[in-house]
Amino acid sequence: MTTEAWLETHPFLAPLARFLDQVDTAHAGIAASSVSGSVSGSMSGSAPLPRWDDYFPDYCEGIPLLRSAGASLDLEPAARTVCALVGKLAAGGEPGTSGTALAAELAATPDAPRRIADWLLGEGELPTTAPGLLRHLGWTCVQRWLQPLVDAFARWRDEERWMRRYCPTCGSLPAMAWLVGIDPGHKRFLVCGCCGTRWRYRRTACPFCENESHRLAVITVQSEPGFRIDHCESCRGYLKAWQGQGDAVGLADWTSLHLDVLALERGLVRLAPSLYDLDPVLRPQSPGG
Repeated sequence: MTTEAWLETHPFLAPLARFLDQVDTAHAGIAASSVSGSVSGSMSGSAPLPRWDDYFPDYCEGIPLLRSAGASLDLEPAARTVCALVGKLAAGGEPGTSGTALAAELAATPDAPRRIADWLLGEGELPTTAPGLLRHLGWTCVQRWLQPLVDAFARWRDEERWMRRYCPTCGSLPAMAWLVGIDPGHKRFLVCGCCGTRWRYRRTACPFCENESHRLAVITVQSEPGFRIDHCESCRGYLKAWQGQGDAVGLADWTSLHLDVLALERGLVRLAPSLYDLDPVLRPQSPGG
């Protein structure tokens, strides 16, 4: 499945797709400038790999990688790129007045990269008029900076030792589930909407309240083969679940935002963070709206 093919059948997502393309283009320009040395203080390279032996005790205790003193990872290099990205988008007129205001706020914030890095991990306050936009741009930069580390972490860790409801990399609750195999013997992987990590979890447990006294209820979506909505009748939390290849379209979160609308209309609650709680002008229209 390609993004272009998906947008042909889901045209209401086109405004968001255009915004994401603008962010990609701006980020690529910053990365290229960083390599050439023309952007002072911006991100270069990717996250360093930790000494896995130093992190192992924290891993066994359930401490996510980015929150471990043993791993000693710092998001500030990626957060410097967030500031550059906000400024570049605002200078180009995107994404409108919210981007311009956010750029001005960050320029006036002492030690902005440090505060952004802490804020993204929920460790400190950062007053802003555009928290949704900052969260989106922040995790966009962080996710790309972390990607080689996330891949290496997946190869290193023993999934059976984790089996926790939150992301082993950043600690966020899952945005989606990926079902691998065929019922009733499929495996379930949870997918972090922030850093992009995928990790193994029990097939029937709710990843929000951990209730395993009954199977999760399922809402099938006939118009969307491969997707379903799993929800807990105890806490009313839900997960969008994708049963297909682990491709970027099916598990992207933004490509199935209309399923979030469907879940909310049924009284369910999204308990995972969303990177797409953007200003109204950037939100995709709902299929009926």
